[in-house]
Amino acid sequence: MNILLSVSVALLAGLLMTRLFKHLKLPSVTAYLVAGVLIGPYCIGALGIGGLGFESHSSVEALSLISEVALGFIAFSIGNEFRLDDLKKTGKQALVIGILQALGALLVVDVALIGMHFVMPDKISIPQAITLGAIATATAPAATLMVVRQYKAKGPLTKLLLPIVALDDAVGLVAFAVSFGIVKTLISGEIDVISIIVNPLVEIICSLVLGAIMGFVLTHLEKLFNSNTNRLNLTIAFVFLTASISMIDFHIGVVHIQFSSLLVCMMLGTVFCNICPLSHDLMAASDKWTSPLFALFFVISGAELELSVFTDVAIVIIGVVYIAFRCIGKYYGASFSARAVKCSPEICKYLGVTLFPQAGVALGMCATAMQIGAEGSLIRNITLFAVLVYELFGPVFTRMALTAAGEIKPISDEVKMRRQTKLDAAKNKDSE
Repeated sequence: MNILLSVSVALLAGLLMTRLFKHLKLPSVTAYLVAGVLIGPYCIGALGIGGLGFESHSSVEALSLISEVALGFIAFSIGNEFRLDDLKKTGKQALVIGILQALGALLVVDVALIGMHFVMPDKISIPQAITLGAIATATAPAATLMVVRQYKAKGPLTKLLLPIVALDDAVGLVAFAVSFGIVKTLISGEIDVISIIVNPLVEIICSLVLGAIMGFVLTHLEKLFNSNTNRLNLTIAFVFLTASISMIDFHIGVVHIQFSSLLVCMMLGTVFCNICPLSHDLMAASDKWTSPLFALFFVISGAELELSVFTDVAIVIIGVVYIAFRCIGKYYGASFSARAVKCSPEICKYLGVTLFPQAGVALGMCATAMQIGAEGSLIRNITLFAVLVYELFGPVFTRMALTAAGEIKPISDEVKMRRQTKLDAAKNKDSE
């Protein structure tokens, strides 16, 4: 009962918060995250009233399945942006920018934090600095996608942004695996080629192959049904199935076989949208079905944020440096690479700003970093601090950048009048 009550309270709190944030002209994503913080363990949840809020982080983790499913659908939706017709126009640009902006963030954060090591050697070590530099590559696709959907953003920047965010995860996984392999070598003194090179490549290849197979199977199963409702049900079931299969991991000798659920579900969506003739309609229907799921995902993400990190001055200082230099790396990495592939001035100027949000993938990397023992604790706290700041303010910057680029249009007076007419008609009908 408490779980159901928590889910309903979380969804209602998020929806009600969007009404307040609408007047402040802030994105719904930020409203959901703030709602999650308010009903989380540090605010209403601390009152200990069962079901009214999340009393502890363990009660938030009890809803982790919702987050896994939501990330699967988010990746599936982003896969829709990899249609071959569009990739012929923007594929090269997305590939170059996706790689260079991620590596730019890694390099800038590495240099800044290694510099901090020489200033504060007792607070941050070189292995910790290198690990945080790798985590800096990751961008949160969920927040970006939600802002694009809410404001119906359209244009060259938006078309380029979503594939870059998707590619960013693949680049981030490789960069993190290589950097973390170097970190383990520095700590142990032993070079592990399997961890540094083989395992990350195997993870990416296996994820893409599994996603492609599932997309091919889904497309052919769709032919068995004539009703779009049944096709939609099948599509939703397949995303669930794909997300669950991607959680499997095992070893073949010294090689660790595992999958990235984001890459698997993204590839599922990519193959499906390119070979299924009905994919446009089914993707649109799926987007409507997942709206409350995404709202829950962000409220739960807000409740997961660790406000306790603010109590440690050293973490705040290092966290501020990490956040500032990651933003610099992302912005200038995207700007310079966009110029190199001859993008428009608007893309060169605003693309980097839209890449600031960071969440799920970074937290996954952070969990892996805990393998190095006591030094992993600082990495975890810095990442949590950064995620808190990025998730609350990142969507706002994304909206501002897309608006400045002219890809979020203000509601026209005609649309406002039409809405008001419908509202007045509904009121008159009720009064009768």
